[in-house]
Amino acid sequence: MASDWIRRNSRRRIVLLDTSAIFMIFENSIRIEDELNRLLGSYDIKIIQEIFNEINLLNEKGSGKQKLLAKTSLSFIKRYEIILCEKGNTVDDALLMTAKSISAIVVTNDKELRKKLINEGIQTICLRGKNHLMIC
Repeated sequence: MASDWIRRNSRRRIVLLDTSAIFMIFENSIRIEDELNRLLGSYDIKIIQEIFNEINLLNEKGSGKQKLLAKTSLSFIKRYEIILCEKGNTVDDALLMTAKSISAIVVTNDKELRKKLINEGIQTICLRGKNHLMIC
């Protein structure tokens, strides 16, 4: 792609989405694939099993807006590969350890998680404005 040539990067990056990122796609009408293409060029979106489980649980036991977002998100994330992840005490820990082990970029809108990821040297992407993403 032209964007790869400009960035001198032909390597496809692995991008992991956390729950807040998946929900923000629908809350803010973000065109995630267009935005990631603009920022990274070549990439592969993957979802860790723990995130899938968390969204599935919200779909089953959540209520109101959260349940609606979870239902919509489940159909969205089924388009991507669900990967096994490192075990952690929390979903955030599992995401962090998995991202570190496979050198992935994490898309999140969770400030606390973003701080942890950055402290561990993991590249993050977050929301800028209402419907654009930026590398944090």
